[in-house]
Amino acid sequence: MNMFINIGHGNMIAAARVVAVVSPESSPIKRLVQDAKEDGRAIDVTAGRKTRAVLVADTGHVILCPLQPETITARLNGTPDTAHADEDEQEDTSE
Repeated sequence: MNMFINIGHGNMIAAARVVAVVSPESSPIKRLVQDAKEDGRAIDVTAGRKTRAVLVADTGHVILCPLQPETITARLNGTPDTAHADEDEQEDTSE
């Protein structure tokens, strides 16, 4: 039985398929994301928001996520992380 976790904006992913949850800031991860985009393996679920976490699936797909890596990790571990979740799910309404 697959357990699904919310990765933002109503999108779900099978928890068992996630190999890594990383920050998108380092050069190697930026290269990984760029290569995945070129190969058609990138899945962008940010809905136009900033990418805050990159999930790597066992299929080789790279998922760009608007939630913090800590939030995703807490959800994968089944622990409540309401401080980050509330903050991540809110839309930026500032101009």
